[in-house]
Amino acid sequence: MEALKLGKKNVLRATWRVDFGMYLEGGGYDGKILLPERYVPEDLEVGDDIEVFLYLDNEERLIATTLEPKAMVGDFAYLEVAWVNEYGAFLDWGLMKDLFCPFREQKRRMEKGRSYIVHVHIDEESYRIMASAKVEKFLRQPASGDLQKGQEVELLIWQKTDLGFKVIIDNKYAGLLYDTQVFRNLHTGDRVQGFISRIRPDGKVDCALQRTGRQHAEDFSARLLRYLETQGGRCRLHDKSDAAEIQEQFGVSKRTYKQAVGDLYKRRLIRITDSGIELV
Repeated sequence: MEALKLGKKNVLRATWRVDFGMYLEGGGYDGKILLPERYVPEDLEVGDDIEVFLYLDNEERLIATTLEPKAMVGDFAYLEVAWVNEYGAFLDWGLMKDLFCPFREQKRRMEKGRSYIVHVHIDEESYRIMASAKVEKFLRQPASGDLQKGQEVELLIWQKTDLGFKVIIDNKYAGLLYDTQVFRNLHTGDRVQGFISRIRPDGKVDCALQRTGRQHAEDFSARLLRYLETQGGRCRLHDKSDAAEIQEQFGVSKRTYKQAVGDLYKRRLIRITDSGIELV
């Protein structure tokens, strides 16, 4: 059997049925881990394998659940504070037992009802699953070849700055999304698809919500063509329309829209009129 992974999903075998649940093969009491009755699927039989998430209950015993946590060990996530006591804050991560964030791992005192970007990890001293709002110390510097210009990535919106937004790239690296690259409303905790636009000599990474350059214009040309085909062949916006209207309708800059219109026009797929554009 593979080593158990605390704070992550594991595939374990059901070995012993009891009134209050099913014991799974692993560690814990007498070499077994309890899957409480409320989480036992009706069709689970002794000898079956089941994927479960492992964490510690209120008595620090290893326990299994089929609930989907909002974050696992190694993840960055935007979690709400459920309650606070004299030791720290407890975050709602989708399980019966809330996730503890001690005061020493808070940048400022967390408040009940507010949400924060945190990193989920196993505390080396206590072996408990904990959260930390001091996320910088868990971010890695990308090594050569880890990221490529133009690469599609997942961005977790982390923090607003004067330049734009700090983001967490693919749950690993820090990045910056400039205001000039943002054409829609973003908020801390949003997860969006983005692209690597530049990797600086010092290792810092710039991101964009859209592909840069000609590739992005070509991608939007295809999207605009599909839009026309589904909207009766017409669009009220043309290359002289207001940038705010274009952004609201399609979420792209006026420059990108004009490039796409020009591309479709050169290919004789559309005509430009005073009232917008239309398919030929």
